Amino acid sequence: MQYRKFGNTGIELSLLGFGAMRLPMKPDNQGVSHISMDESVDVLCYGFEQGINYVDTAYGYCAGESEIAVGRALKNGWRDKVYLSTKLPLWNVNEQADVRRLLEEQLGKLQTDHIDFYHFHAVNADSFENKILKLNLLDEALKAKERGQIRFLSFSFHDKPEKMLPVIDTGAFTSVLCQYNLLDRANEPSIKYAAEKGLGVIAMGPVGGGRLAFAGSIFEDALEGRVSTPELALRFVLSNPDINLALSGMSTRQMVDGNVKIAGSNAALSQQEMSRIQELQEKCRSLADIYCTGCGYCMPCPFEVNIPVCLEALIYHKVYRMELPARDKYAAIGGEWIKGKTAYACTNCGACEAKCPQKVKIREHLAEAAAVFGK
Repeated sequence: MQYRKFGNTGIELSLLGFGAMRLPMKPDNQGVSHISMDESVDVLCYGFEQGINYVDTAYGYCAGESEIAVGRALKNGWRDKVYLSTKLPLWNVNEQADVRRLLEEQLGKLQTDHIDFYHFHAVNADSFENKILKLNLLDEALKAKERGQIRFLSFSFHDKPEKMLPVIDTGAFTSVLCQYNLLDRANEPSIKYAAEKGLGVIAMGPVGGGRLAFAGSIFEDALEGRVSTPELALRFVLSNPDINLALSGMSTRQMVDGNVKIAGSNAALSQQEMSRIQELQEKCRSLADIYCTGCGYCMPCPFEVNIPVCLEALIYHKVYRMELPARDKYAAIGGEWIKGKTAYACTNCGACEAKCPQKVKIREHLAEAAAVFGK
């Protein structure tokens, strides 16, 4: 395993961090999913044995049971060897006192007296203004630091890249966790800004939430098939000098082995390889814009078609050659996480095209999506 200095903390972290959001789950007799505790503790400890020294969990992960599993794993002789990260669920905070209440609940679940990196979870412009600043949550977090319950204050970020800058500029945070991968480089300038300010930077979603976890995408062409898409995805993230660590959700020993192998080798891509990927990405972006730029001006559809997601699935299929992720994305429309209907509900009314600033041939592409993915 290779290690990098983490911002201005003086700490060295493994290039690979263990994300504890995708630990193994199993249903009980009523069909309700719970964490498979023994399996989860085993895979966590196995990761630590391979040199991973950073584990990331959160209050709500794995039906609220991830912190319990992480706590049990760390009790197996790992607490003083592994840096622990968890997150304050801002959506459960309605007053300043909630910070201490939730933190102490988390300390109990984790069976520890302190958390190394405590994140404000899923910070965006709204939660920054109306929760963190309005309720003076930074003051309460600093009190927890004085009590020794938190070593470093951090935040995870989910908003437009430029919205990250005011959060960094508070000077209160040691590190940031944000999205960064081959498919989504939008945060790159903000990541550089954070690194220049001395913050540690952790990339989440290095394999694009599973979209880059399959072989056969167009990205493999950039390196003439020498590297599989999942390996290329992780190596791409680790090639950015402003990224200190890539966080990967892992549920099996096999997943740990695959990621550790990459993070334990000379993971960085060469300048020539990065140039090839850059050229391919620019070409893909131009092709993708023919189908959709993702602005959302076409919505809402009067017939409830989720146009952006339908076209996003088509882009995965046509542009990136990511067949399985494309079909998975399309199949998720109408489910718990992606609302609306598939392209089959399109009546060819044209209301979407009248609103599209890019003049995309939406009806034509929806018909193509319906033909490619079926019902």
